[in-house]
Amino acid sequence: MAVEFWGAFGPAVSVSLTPAAQGRLEVYLDGQKIFDRKEEGGKYPGLDRVRELKKLIKERVEVASAT
Repeated sequence: MAVEFWGAFGPAVSVSLTPAAQGRLEVYLDGQKIFDRKEEGGKYPGLDRVRELKKLIKERVEVASAT
């Protein structure tokens, strides 16, 4: 997922992955959780879900750049 984000946004978006207990995977954007593996049934995100997250990030980057 981090590779997908880096490929789409390069250094415009900060992505960090931190291991957590029990295989936990959470993705935050500006302090707001946008993905939680546990909340989504314990599955890793599929390509469609990653595309949704990239779209959300793109929209927020564009808004931040406009201000």
